[in-house]
Amino acid sequence: MQQLIDVINDFQKLDLETEEAIKKYFIIEKFKKNEFIVKQGKICNKVYFIKSGTVRRFCFENEIEITKWIYTDNQFVTSLSSFFEQKPSFENFQACEYTELYSLSYSDEQILLDYPLFSQFHIKQLRLYLSKINEFHHLFRVMTAQQKYEFLLSSFPQIIIKAKLKHIASLINVS
Repeated sequence: MQQLIDVINDFQKLDLETEEAIKKYFIIEKFKKNEFIVKQGKICNKVYFIKSGTVRRFCFENEIEITKWIYTDNQFVTSLSSFFEQKPSFENFQACEYTELYSLSYSDEQILLDYPLFSQFHIKQLRLYLSKINEFHHLFRVMTAQQKYEFLLSSFPQIIIKAKLKHIASLINVS
């Protein structure tokens, strides 16, 4: 659990009371290789933090499986629109290997948001993630496959190390 606390402290320094609340509400979950964490069409009612392992986010476009992102250790994972709006997910999240996650339910997140320092962390994290998603989509749209691969290699080497080649090819839009 200290790994999660350390990552949160990198965004927002926590007090002891907030740390104890986080330890109370986040729970450990374990997933086998290829096990689904979130399924398309189901409501995602948890946000996850990867303690160890790899998670692939993908969807189907014209009946073709398209990898949208690959998450590794120390990253938060959720189907954003499904979790925040509590509506069915349009994407799947699947463990690529044995994966241990800390999960926080939607209802428990609402409780933690009453802690000012957790709420500040939440805002800072969302702002950073939204900025990175925006930048990623802009850059990936104009990059060649080679540039995309080099970008992943320099910015997200764990993806290159841990992911299957076919998932990386799908991510950078190479068949």
